[in-house]
Amino acid sequence: MTTLSAGTLTTLDPSVAVPTYDRSTVTSGIVHVGVGGFHRAHQAMYLDRLMGVGLATSWGITGAGVRSTDVAMRDALVAQDGLYTLVLRHPDGAWTPRVIGSIVDYLLRADGPEALLERMAAPEVRIVSLTITEGGYGVDPLTGEFDAQSPAVQSDLRGDGPPGTVFGVVVEALARRRARGIPPFTVLSCDNIQKNGVVARSAFAGFARLRGDDLGAWVADEVRFPSSMVDRITPQTTDDDRVEVRRRFGVDDRWPVLCEPFCQWVLEDDFGAGRPPLEEVGVQLVADVEPYEQMKLRLLNAGHQALGHAGRLAGLELVHEVAHDPVFERFLLEYMRQEAIPTLPPVPGVDLTSYTLELVERFSNTEIRDTVSRLCANASDRVPAFLFPVLRHQIAAGGPLARATAVVACWARSADGPDERGHPVEIEDPLAGRLTAAASRQRREPLAFLSENRTVFGDLLDSRRFTETYAAILSALYEGGVRRTLTEIDGLATR
Repeated sequence: MTTLSAGTLTTLDPSVAVPTYDRSTVTSGIVHVGVGGFHRAHQAMYLDRLMGVGLATSWGITGAGVRSTDVAMRDALVAQDGLYTLVLRHPDGAWTPRVIGSIVDYLLRADGPEALLERMAAPEVRIVSLTITEGGYGVDPLTGEFDAQSPAVQSDLRGDGPPGTVFGVVVEALARRRARGIPPFTVLSCDNIQKNGVVARSAFAGFARLRGDDLGAWVADEVRFPSSMVDRITPQTTDDDRVEVRRRFGVDDRWPVLCEPFCQWVLEDDFGAGRPPLEEVGVQLVADVEPYEQMKLRLLNAGHQALGHAGRLAGLELVHEVAHDPVFERFLLEYMRQEAIPTLPPVPGVDLTSYTLELVERFSNTEIRDTVSRLCANASDRVPAFLFPVLRHQIAAGGPLARATAVVACWARSADGPDERGHPVEIEDPLAGRLTAAASRQRREPLAFLSENRTVFGDLLDSRRFTETYAAILSALYEGGVRRTLTEIDGLATR
């Protein structure tokens, strides 16, 4: 058994690919906030590819953690010199391991705020990228305005101490660069949000405006916020995964990443201080990301919600189990083809019907072992971001909406628990208390889940066709169960 570190790379099993470049020559050009499994399966992997062909040694990644929960990632990466094992799980059962070396160091805010701020303010850092979750930007999805009401944001605005939020840290670093005559870095969101660059600009410029003087206008005008679409199914790493990596490859890795073979990154080519030549390793650099991001959000991400909430209600635990069930597979395909695709613009180079079949194949990969609970977590952020644009479009167009509505109803029914196998349902969500309290009343008040969470559902409550369809589906879920309801879904839609 070999403990992964820079000093043990040459002793690893030959089946494990390792960096062929000299990591001592790699310098930090990117600071990434929110290092997790997805970042390490995606952006860090692309940079490692570039370094492997000698094209990006000045674009190493400094991982950055601003939350207390980032300590575990700091400990894992620091102990392994920034290295980790990325394992591709193929549908045929093959596992392909590679050690990724593009993360050169990791700075935790709690270890010393100045070190992180000064790294971001350094001239050689030209990109600050983000995976801080769909709900991490504090931007109202209806108004597009930054919401500064959280106590942590208010503390940063008062200057109670060193900045503690991602907004405070990034904006303070930008302010230091401005004061020193250093051009601003590009802020690159890699989260699953439509127009994520626009959302990021609203968040950081909005925070900067509240700091006073003209910093907000400078951030809005001078800092580049390219949009991006990122795609790779990456389940959370489990202890069983760690054991299996040790068993198969003899690598003792504190935090490996296991993911599907498929990977895609579509990136708006709008960088203010340069960028790596990512097109050399398969990244699509485009003028307009929006068609691609709408496709991914409304088909893949919303499709995950469709499978997740229905599958959880049925008592299933793994995504591939849901995808292999004929009732749920048919429901997913009908949602994508009848309700979601009609809301999408043409996507250059993509046949959307074929794309839906590819998605079903990806969701059905038994080797991934993605969990239904992961898909359902933080639904109060994910469902509005992924599914509500489809609902709003179909409401306005008078088009079909029963299947998208059924996803919301399955979410609400699950929040009341138990599942159809009698097991309790754990709701992992920032609004868990409000959601479950409202769901507990919905047998006698069918719209309670919606009306008690108007901040989530907003103008959807004003659509009689949506609310009546929702109430009919919710009643059917209680009376006949999820499989019967989804099979008979067309008869439940209000015209």
